[in-house]
Amino acid sequence: MVKQVLIVAALVLALRLPFLHQAIQGDDLYYLYGAEHAQIDPLHPTHAHYIFRGELVDMRGQSHPPLNSWILGGLLAVFGDVKEVPFHLVYIVFSVVAALAMLALARRFSDRPLLATLLFCVVPAFVVNGTSLEADLPFLAFWMTAMALFVYAVDRGSMPALAGSAFAAGLAALDAYQGVFLTPILGLYVFQQRRGWLPGYFAALAAPAILGAWQIWERAASGAMPAAVLAGYMRSYHFAALGQSVRGAAALVVHLAWIVSPLILLTLVPIGRRWRWILAAVAAVGAALYDPNPLFWVSFGLGVWVLVWCVHGTAGQRFPGWWILLFFVPAVLVFFAGSARYLLPVAAPLAILAANASRRSFAIAGAALQLALALGLAVVNYQHWNTYRRYVEILRDQAHGRRIWVNADWGLRYYLEAAGGLPLTKATPGSSMVQPGDIVVTSDLSNPLSAGVPLTPLYQIEIRPRTPLRLISLDGRSAYSFGSRGLLPFEISRAPIDHVHADVAIEPELSYLDPQHDPKAAAQFLSGISADGWTAQQATVLLKVPAGAATLSASVYIDPKAPARHLRLSAGGRTLAEQDIPGPGLYTISAPAPLGSASLAVTLSVDKTFSVPTDKRNLGVIVTGIGFR
Repeated sequence: MVKQVLIVAALVLALRLPFLHQAIQGDDLYYLYGAEHAQIDPLHPTHAHYIFRGELVDMRGQSHPPLNSWILGGLLAVFGDVKEVPFHLVYIVFSVVAALAMLALARRFSDRPLLATLLFCVVPAFVVNGTSLEADLPFLAFWMTAMALFVYAVDRGSMPALAGSAFAAGLAALDAYQGVFLTPILGLYVFQQRRGWLPGYFAALAAPAILGAWQIWERAASGAMPAAVLAGYMRSYHFAALGQSVRGAAALVVHLAWIVSPLILLTLVPIGRRWRWILAAVAAVGAALYDPNPLFWVSFGLGVWVLVWCVHGTAGQRFPGWWILLFFVPAVLVFFAGSARYLLPVAAPLAILAANASRRSFAIAGAALQLALALGLAVVNYQHWNTYRRYVEILRDQAHGRRIWVNADWGLRYYLEAAGGLPLTKATPGSSMVQPGDIVVTSDLSNPLSAGVPLTPLYQIEIRPRTPLRLISLDGRSAYSFGSRGLLPFEISRAPIDHVHADVAIEPELSYLDPQHDPKAAAQFLSGISADGWTAQQATVLLKVPAGAATLSASVYIDPKAPARHLRLSAGGRTLAEQDIPGPGLYTISAPAPLGSASLAVTLSVDKTFSVPTDKRNLGVIVTGIGFR
């Protein structure tokens, strides 16, 4: 037993120590906002406010309770600042705890406990996401501890172990809402092993009880339950829209096939005709409905087979099989993003089942392949976020004291804000916080906003690691972190991950823009207008106000297919002119020139837009000229 513990601990350290200098990444930023707020309000770290997608939001609406921010807040209090190496060194403890709890569970449910634990430790999400400061590994550590202690308590009738399990389950719930999924899983184990043991059933309720108590406490302290705030944001940002939920569910099925190596799963698929045709049908449906890429439909087919195996196969006769199902079914209902890390709590039972059912040689070969894949993904992940850190170090020397606006998110935003940058927010049409001479740093990957002013390039880079693996990229085919566009478990590609560019805001040069004949006009397009002159429902441009200007006008062409029948010209939030139009043709809308400033943002609006199959844009009218006459 001691030898196995040492082997597992050594393996975890070998996976983590090379990534100690991992840059701040992903949603680390938001937990660090909570950690900073905890320095002034220790009991309520989630009462912080920050900019999300250009708008000020309340951290009580984050999808995680406060425990991880408390942990980071404690580290921030000890070290005085965010320091990557010591922070990651502390977070290794959670990886070790999770792995040792896995070993304890494997000794209970498997004849090959060390092999099962090895399969658990090389799960790609465990290797990759274990290098972050997000809530995933602390949650996994508390989840696995609660499971291991509960199983021991029920088997031995140990009340101290049961109390420890309830405490760990409460911590898991305070780290992630899905901690409540422990209740049906633990309740089932009591029912199977010691049906009449009431203390076990009460202990299984620890996670929802603690989570409910925290909700009530927050309601009394701040006037709103965090779950209610979260539900409001889910609606306003359409995170729970049906289409997104379906894609998230499909992504989770795909990720299920990569918790343990598909090589191992394929050796477990029965060769009988019925199973062969079921898998073939699932694969064909997956390919027809979404993507003919073999990586997708093979993964989707294997993921479905794992679920069927847990119900009707030999796995369905065992507790680990029910563990997978009792977590996966509610996960499909509540997780909109479909991220691979969401399934970390089922890595343990699937690794146990795979170790039990597979040949040792296949299991070892599969573990080796899975380790190579996981390390490849972890290296690409490291290079991605580290490039942001280096970019900011170079940009800081080139900024020469200019004000920096952050048009980005995640790790890039963290390092820019640490260097004094300000987050860009959504401004009303015709207004902008960005002034001439300011620097705007934009990540094309992170849903950038319009800066509201013309920009000229200063310093740009392309993030393109040589390793042909992608967790996230501009192509968007990987669902590893978010299944918004693609549903691949990861992407095999050399495509760029991101383009990052710093641009300097400039004064407008032109007072009249001719989109179709003057290439300089595009530099003064702010939003809603393309280089070919087509507008969206609103198109905003920046104009130089010439001395003695008398008239502001916009000339447009109404295409025969365009339904637009009303034009409105506005500036500074004030309507300058409106005009109804009878049908297709050339029209001009004019208004007296507003004076009093050197430049002016002007917005042309239409009442209706349309689209065509060959063009995904929402099309309004074609601007043939706009500006001062």
